[in-house]
Amino acid sequence: MPQPDLEKNTVLTLGKKKARGEKITAVTAYDHPTARLASEAGIDLILVGDSLGMVLQGHANTLKVTIDEIVYHTSLVARAEPRSLVVSDLPYGSFHVSVRQSVENACRCVKEGGAEAVKLEGGRKRFKVIEALLDAEVPVLAHLGLTPQSVHALGGFKVQGKLREKAREIHRDALELEKLGVFAVVLESIPQELARKISADLRIPTIGIGAGSGCDGQILVFHDLVGFTDLYMPKFVRKYADTRSSWLSALQRYVSDVQDGSFPSAAESYHLGQDIDEFLK
Repeated sequence: MPQPDLEKNTVLTLGKKKARGEKITAVTAYDHPTARLASEAGIDLILVGDSLGMVLQGHANTLKVTIDEIVYHTSLVARAEPRSLVVSDLPYGSFHVSVRQSVENACRCVKEGGAEAVKLEGGRKRFKVIEALLDAEVPVLAHLGLTPQSVHALGGFKVQGKLREKAREIHRDALELEKLGVFAVVLESIPQELARKISADLRIPTIGIGAGSGCDGQILVFHDLVGFTDLYMPKFVRKYADTRSSWLSALQRYVSDVQDGSFPSAAESYHLGQDIDEFLK
């Protein structure tokens, strides 16, 4: 297996990878232990995603996640000092009210959370916000296609860009986002032909999730790819392990050992070294 790059990844690293024809690896993670693992594995980018609302909190969508929660989870990831680029996902409502509020929330992710960039969903209706963030020296990762924060407007988690006009809109927005100065674009749940076309037409990298192999990189949720859940998974998720079964088995063995008295053993206990009754006199 190739050895991970030991240098710290930055927004410039991803662009250089695309220029060299090297694929970019990214995962969505939310805490210190998974950030350490991702960094050790050689992951280029860690996204502290608002998907934590579904993965960690058990909600049906991402809409309930707050900026305070994103800042907190970003701080856990950043504390691991990963070689991976750390990106905070701006949650629903954190960049929708005003440009000023959007910049303030993004700066919190950087100053309090330790993020090195932020991601936000949407195309041209978010251009003013993106311009303001870039003016504030906050690097921006854009997100087109299926934008989960728009789940109600989209009528559910549905593939985008299958109709010609919508495909043209996504392609046009990607080109304009590059002109604005975003460092990369996430393409979610769009036809692979459209994703390949966008990737070819952009100088900045594309990172796909459910967008086929023609993107410059891929991102999956950590808990999904290690098989930590038995919930429904989209077709684009590949499980590289079945850790849920391993964890469940470990817990069941623990329950059994406690109930039958085999845990803790003498070797797992502390010893006084003398008779307790004499000791307590």
